[in-house]
Amino acid sequence: MEFPDDSFEAPHWEKGTRVAGVDEVGRGPLAGPVVAAAVVLDPRWVPPGLNDSKKLTAKRRARLSAWLWECAEVSIGSASVEEIDQLNILQASLLAMHRAVTGLENAPGHVLVDGRFLPPQLPCEATPIIKGDGRSVSIAAASVVAKIWRDRLMRDLAQHHPGYGWETNAGYGSKSHKLALQNLGVTPHHRRSFKPIHNILWQAQSASD
Repeated sequence: MEFPDDSFEAPHWEKGTRVAGVDEVGRGPLAGPVVAAAVVLDPRWVPPGLNDSKKLTAKRRARLSAWLWECAEVSIGSASVEEIDQLNILQASLLAMHRAVTGLENAPGHVLVDGRFLPPQLPCEATPIIKGDGRSVSIAAASVVAKIWRDRLMRDLAQHHPGYGWETNAGYGSKSHKLALQNLGVTPHHRRSFKPIHNILWQAQSASD
């Protein structure tokens, strides 16, 4: 397995610049917010085994996330379902990233952002890195923190809205989740601008007319 390295961070670290890695999770689900994390690693204490969160086991993700909260500077930003429906998922993701960066206790000197787009109005220069969660240790760290945070949030929401399987599918459109939508209906946490939810609401409206 290939692992990300610090080649994007090193030129900034050598100048004493604080580098924040930023990533988001939750663009694809039918329910729940989109969540971003910004992580500033200490160059002297980069945990081994950092990688794109999707390539790690749940146990490894949890251990790394706990380590990062303890030994790095971490900030979480999110965009709500209402903001996703109003702005579209791309703009909501960029908004969540912006909130994560500006939520850091100390402003970074440079930001490394996963993907091809940069959040607007960042407080410093930034570099977009396609597939950055598999290339940059800072972005990989952010991907781990964001996923753990959002998964826990969806498990909590599942306690209030049982039957949709959010505790295991994290709001993604699994077969059981879509079946539950047909049987139980749409909750306030579902993204009404996403086609499967929009279609269910349209069908319900048509049936009542």
